[in-house]
Amino acid sequence: MHLYGGIECCIFNIYPLVMKAMICEQYGAPGIMAIRDITPPVPKDHEVLVRIYAASVNSWDWDIMKGVPWVNRMMFGVFRPKANLILGCDIAGRVEQVGNQVKKFAPGDDVFGDISASGWGGFAEYVSVKAQTLNRKPSGLTYREAAAIPQAGVMALQGLQDQRNLQSGQRILINGAGGGVGTFALQLAKSYPVEVTAVDHSDKLEMLSSLGAHQVIDYVREDFTKSRHRYDLILDVVGNRSIFDYKRVLSPGGVYAMIGGSASLIFQLLGFGSWISRFSDRKMRILAHEPNKNLDVLAQKVVERQITPIIDRCYPLDELNEALCLLGEGRVKGKVLVDIKKHSQ
Repeated sequence: MHLYGGIECCIFNIYPLVMKAMICEQYGAPGIMAIRDITPPVPKDHEVLVRIYAASVNSWDWDIMKGVPWVNRMMFGVFRPKANLILGCDIAGRVEQVGNQVKKFAPGDDVFGDISASGWGGFAEYVSVKAQTLNRKPSGLTYREAAAIPQAGVMALQGLQDQRNLQSGQRILINGAGGGVGTFALQLAKSYPVEVTAVDHSDKLEMLSSLGAHQVIDYVREDFTKSRHRYDLILDVVGNRSIFDYKRVLSPGGVYAMIGGSASLIFQLLGFGSWISRFSDRKMRILAHEPNKNLDVLAQKVVERQITPIIDRCYPLDELNEALCLLGEGRVKGKVLVDIKKHSQ
């Protein structure tokens, strides 16, 4: 009897009978998601089961919850979300179990990464994902820092590295600089001999100046697309203007890179972007996000304190709706996180 009880306890510690998860049961405004007790996932041969300590909230979570644009419904359910849909793609945690074919990790390893290519599921106590989608978390990173980096940091780095060879004296503009991608891009841009202009709400301008912006613009008071200034690279996180407005403020040879924004701008870029790029000396592009690309490079920069994840607030899992509301209203400075495991740092 004693032996059976010991075995049962051991099994429960390795694989719990139930877990808490925030489930998206319908599309709509913040407040529609509910925390449920569900059966934890079982790792397949090439997967690992991760006990999630922290996760970060991204604009993609907001869009899927709202059911926009319609392309998201093609992936997650046309009329209503698929059963037990759990959002969240940036996670940090600890490996609890590994599949039979996994050699990369072992139980007890600390990991982090963007799991959007492996089914999502970050707003829960456990997730089972392909081992190849995760990186080993450096000991010099907290779980919160690690969860804040993947999607926002990678897109910021891609935006700077992939678009052009930045040269001394050139000008960069970051539209929506006060959010996750923008705060990473602004700090990363300091390693280039360029002048950076940051655009966002007045509440965020002091923070943006402290992060190294040479010029800050309150979008409520000034429309940068109507100014006399021209920019060699525009990183657009919010995509709230016409493609032709952006083209007007690009320098000859300049590049516009859309990282996020409205569906209408996406259609404009798909319809006219290639035409403008082909028949003018300005390039209009949509950033093709590559999950976890150079994530180890970003993590090392954080460990060495060359850059710092800007974390606005951390919410418990059962307050995820409030975190999404904050993000959707554009009030987040940097990143907003969700603490899944109590007392995670």
